[in-house]
Amino acid sequence: MRKDKQEPAARRGRPVGDHNAKRGELLAAVVSVIAEEGYAGASLRKVAKRAGYTTGAVTYYFANKEEMVSAVAQDLFDKVDTLMERQEHIDVRALVTQLLDWTNTDEQISWLAWLQLLSHARQEPAFADVIKQRYARFREVFTAALKRGQKQGLIRKDIAADLLADQLSAMSDGWMMMLPIEPERFSDKRARALLDALITLISPATQKKPAKAK
Repeated sequence: MRKDKQEPAARRGRPVGDHNAKRGELLAAVVSVIAEEGYAGASLRKVAKRAGYTTGAVTYYFANKEEMVSAVAQDLFDKVDTLMERQEHIDVRALVTQLLDWTNTDEQISWLAWLQLLSHARQEPAFADVIKQRYARFREVFTAALKRGQKQGLIRKDIAADLLADQLSAMSDGWMMMLPIEPERFSDKRARALLDALITLISPATQKKPAKAK
């Protein structure tokens, strides 16, 4: 009698359950560990312990720390890309507000981890390449959104959209970098004032009506 064909053995360390869900849980654990213990403290073992998995389960998804950290960076940029895709009509105020919300909502931990990753990117060439490529893509999409705003008459046209994208990105990055360190500097009232000032800077200049002839 012919024996039934046996199923192949499961890969060592492979977690049982939905692949994407398990990978998402591990990415969340990586972010949590980096935010609390810094980049240097984010070992595969600590991530496994935080997620409640074995180290073998972590290495099933990420071969090493570099691959694990790069995956986190990709995931964080994916969230920003999703935010940008929702901008059918350019609304810089809403966009910057949502980015700033990363630092004072449940997403704060993501931004704290991101600051750690940026500070170590210089020493990690492969990781630095991920950031440069994804950030370049972000500026490209942001520039396109600003160009649409210029055509709609919502954004000033005397400065090229790519320059505005660079300036706005730098300003937003600076605010988000300092907000966890100086939260008192960014009260709700002051945050609204900063956004108002930003919108004024990029809005078309108000044309003065010609004086009536006497």
